Amino acid sequence: QVQLVESGGGLVQAGGSLRLSCAASGRTFSTYHSAWFRQAPGKEREFVAAIRWSGTGTYYADSVKGRFTISRDNANNTGYLQMNSLKVEDTAVYYCAAKTSSTSWYTTGNYPYWGPGTQVTVSS
Repeated sequence: QVQLVESGGGLVQAGGSLRLSCAASGRTFSTYHSAWFRQAPGKEREFVAAIRWSGTGTYYADSVKGRFTISRDNANNTGYLQMNSLKVEDTAVYYCAAKTSSTSWYTTGNYPYWGPGTQVTVSS
């Protein structure tokens, strides 16, 4: 199994930037596809971005395209989500997730491994 923990969340004004990190331990991280999801109060957990284990394929929700960038450093067992031009509606708990299968990128149930989440709050 792989264990995940997020960091880098915090409070930022609209238009600002944050970089989230996902540190992995346990089994070799390079063999896992990884993704970011987020959940705002009263809303369902939603897909944000995903990246293949090789790093050669990336996928984004329409709401974050052009603003967020997902990446990974397999040598350091770490994934990243660079968030620019943040909006108030980006406020949520952000979760890192991982899977080995080739199932849909967009479905929470397809990811066996999750971090505990990190809070991102964007103020106007």
